[in-house]
Amino acid sequence: MKLIHLSDLHLGKRVNGFSMLEDQRYILAKILDIVDREQPEAVLIAGDVYDKPVPPAEAVTLLDSFLVELSRRETQVFVISGNHDSPERTAFGGRLMEASGVHMAPVYDGRTAPVTLTDEYGPVNLYLLPFVKPVQVRHLFPDQDIADYTGAMAAAIGAMGVDASLRNVLAAHQFVTGAERCQSEEIPVGGLDNVDATVFQPFDYVALGHLHGPQHVGRETVRYCGSPLKYSISEWQQRKSATVVELGKKGEVSVREAPLTPLRDMVKLRGSYEELTCRDYYEAEGRESCYVHVTLTDEEDIPDAMARLRVFYPRLMALDYDNKRTQAAGELEVGEDAVQKSPLELLDDFYEQQNGQPMGEAQRALAQRLIEEIWEGEP
Repeated sequence: MKLIHLSDLHLGKRVNGFSMLEDQRYILAKILDIVDREQPEAVLIAGDVYDKPVPPAEAVTLLDSFLVELSRRETQVFVISGNHDSPERTAFGGRLMEASGVHMAPVYDGRTAPVTLTDEYGPVNLYLLPFVKPVQVRHLFPDQDIADYTGAMAAAIGAMGVDASLRNVLAAHQFVTGAERCQSEEIPVGGLDNVDATVFQPFDYVALGHLHGPQHVGRETVRYCGSPLKYSISEWQQRKSATVVELGKKGEVSVREAPLTPLRDMVKLRGSYEELTCRDYYEAEGRESCYVHVTLTDEEDIPDAMARLRVFYPRLMALDYDNKRTQAAGELEVGEDAVQKSPLELLDDFYEQQNGQPMGEAQRALAQRLIEEIWEGEP
């Protein structure tokens, strides 16, 4: 049996003020191409379907179109809510959609009945577990001592009554201890949301959502497929993909990645203003159409740099500097002779410690004039 594992669509997301809706529409079309090529029996979407609990109308319309296209291909679709989703809104209409092969996980109430698919090797039980917190699970199982996320997941899985002699697949949306995070994911203090991978022992494959980088945790079959698009500059080197899972007879599982190429890439560029605005540079590899984070190495700040660079990089998301000034570390040093120095000399010392070089003659002249004007205005 072949499955395609997706997660973290984050439909409706804005990154640094830029709407990603056009990029999301494009990448969902590419996912449909993978579905057409692979012909899976099921598609699993492991949470964070939307970016917000109350998604914009355009995001809802986009998901609706995607689910309709999957249904037309007679592929079974399984969707759970993630920590960014509203479980109630994601579950809405789920019982009606089942007739079309679209299974929306209901709001978690302590019961998780599997959906069973069958191939030449027999049944495959698919369990859908939306994002849950210990406080939710503790309320549903008051007789159990549930102190943390691992305990909550263990209780939820224990209540499923999984038959380990059969082939079992779980879709879940949690952080599993040992996985690698990035900046676009919420990071609780102290790793309080960690789930130990041992709780997933009854399952032949665990389709995880929540983390944006494709990776496995512990064994190869406990896996994050990652987000289909880059949603923060910390993801700029990640290679996005959909995960293709093939289940043979009990104990035989193969996993591979189907690459996804975005409409526009997200890149980090570094260099001087003059280097980055050279035509040969910004047109190379289509950089002018990418989402861009720029690090300027100029020692002097470029006036209105953001606006000027957007002439060359219309999707410039962020700008910072890496030079002697930004590299300077530690507290400012105040010499014993400070009280004997003139205001201009003190300013000169301050500037050199902050910027790693003394003020230029034009800067000194301007500073002197401003000091004199200010002092002339003092009573």
